[in-house]
Amino acid sequence: MLQALFIKGEVSNCKYHSSGHIYFTLKDSKGTMNCVMFAGNRSGLSFRMQEGQQVIAGGTIDVFERDGKYQLYAKQIVLDGAGLLYEKFEQLKKELEELGMFAPEYKQRIPSHIKTLGVVTADTGAALRDIIQIAKRRNPYVQIILYPAIVQGEAAPGSIVNGIRALEKLKVDVMIVGRGGGSIEDLWGFNERIVAQAVFDCTVPVISAVGHETDTTIIDYVADLRAPTPSAAAELAVYDIKQLLSDFKSCEVTFNRLMDRHLQKKREQLRYYEMQLRHLSPASRIREQRNYAVRLEERLQELMQGVIRERRHRMALFAEQMKRLSPLEKLSTGYSYVEDEAGKNIRSISHVEVGQELKIRVQDGSMGAKVIWRENTPWRKGTTQKRSIPWEKE
Repeated sequence: MLQALFIKGEVSNCKYHSSGHIYFTLKDSKGTMNCVMFAGNRSGLSFRMQEGQQVIAGGTIDVFERDGKYQLYAKQIVLDGAGLLYEKFEQLKKELEELGMFAPEYKQRIPSHIKTLGVVTADTGAALRDIIQIAKRRNPYVQIILYPAIVQGEAAPGSIVNGIRALEKLKVDVMIVGRGGGSIEDLWGFNERIVAQAVFDCTVPVISAVGHETDTTIIDYVADLRAPTPSAAAELAVYDIKQLLSDFKSCEVTFNRLMDRHLQKKREQLRYYEMQLRHLSPASRIREQRNYAVRLEERLQELMQGVIRERRHRMALFAEQMKRLSPLEKLSTGYSYVEDEAGKNIRSISHVEVGQELKIRVQDGSMGAKVIWRENTPWRKGTTQKRSIPWEKE
């Protein structure tokens, strides 16, 4: 029963191996099947397989022993009707890309914090419920405006375009355009040129959220941001208010810390300026000059005392010298001092005449004398001459 089966599905994870074998997966809304076409069976394939193609593969199902899984060993593969849609999809994608509609410079920035969220999707279905639930959980203050569009069938492209234009006129902050998952036929309304053009021309940032993570549509490339699912789109569009409050708290802590540091710095500057002001104030300058004058006065007194001590010492030395040279000091040692009537010291016999009156000073007084004779006596070393001289006392 498993020797000649035909399986229809969408191609994914397609890999052409260097050995010539082709490994791929067929999937639909209910499940997936691993498939392989060996190089010897390539004659049963008339086209090059690509991701997203709808094909019908015929072959044998057997167990791949290494993994313990069933897989299809394909012998022939033909395009299904959806495969033709995929070729049309690739052709439109290439045309729009050449027109620059996918260029990143045309992408608008998604606002970080929004007040109104526009949603273009069916008014029934899991996609809308997921968007509302997640948006309200993240921020209950965001207003959600729904345009109930037709998202499947021939009327879908026009309905989606009308929804985009209607929400753009309402000036919502950001817009989610999408639906739940499905086959390429179900999602084809989001692959039409008019829908892509409407998304490209929209002045409101658009987030595409079509199908599941593996589903890709034309508006995913044109939109300002692609979300893998409608739930992820809600998370990208609506900021988590709890995180916002946490950020505010963190900013408050950081601000208070920086403000405390700034105030501390300013207090230190204020104390420094106060010290500078006290130092440079007239009263401080006067006190400083007074202290300086007192120090100068003390220094002057020290210098003056030093000078006086030095002069007193020198005076004592001079007095001692004068004392040694004083005639009175000589008299105390037995010498006498002779002077004439005029008080002139007699040092030579040539200074007196016989009969001249003289005055002789000794240690304990003075006496008068008269010259009765004089004699020039040469004194020689080692000789002493004595002579008795008569004299008359007055």
